[in-house]
Amino acid sequence: MSTRRKLAVMDENINNAMSQIGVQLSSRFDALTALVDLTKSYAVHEYQTLIETIKSRRSVITAKSAPDDVLKQEEVISENLGRISMVAERYPELKASETYARFMNAIDSYEKMVQTSGLIYNDSVTKLNRAIRMVPTSLIAGMLGFHQRDYLEAVKEKADMPDMEE
Repeated sequence: MSTRRKLAVMDENINNAMSQIGVQLSSRFDALTALVDLTKSYAVHEYQTLIETIKSRRSVITAKSAPDDVLKQEEVISENLGRISMVAERYPELKASETYARFMNAIDSYEKMVQTSGLIYNDSVTKLNRAIRMVPTSLIAGMLGFHQRDYLEAVKEKADMPDMEE
């Protein structure tokens, strides 16, 4: 009973951390969508393409989502932020807009929260995976339906970012 309780708590901590990531990614998508709306008056074609891309590729992250689902959503956000930056470069008045700056700050803030929740998620996964590998828990975990969980990896584009201090 005590082993089951301990594993259930660890599993629930992982689910909670993934749910938090989902909430923050959703907020990040909302800010991204608002930022795209801001581009509408500057570049109608880009606006339509960005909105369609976001709508078609956005999915909801829940407690049962896999780390790969989070990575896919981060890639959608990164790709669209890059496209918005290109639009902003062509329209200096958009880039100079206070609203543009506010939305970019919001997106950055949510990204930091996603990163923090990712650290919590990975820490929780470490605790569960470690417990499942230790005797006597390892003997019981499989029978109770608990299994090792995957870690949340860094988004490749972020890991490959150049050093800004050159």
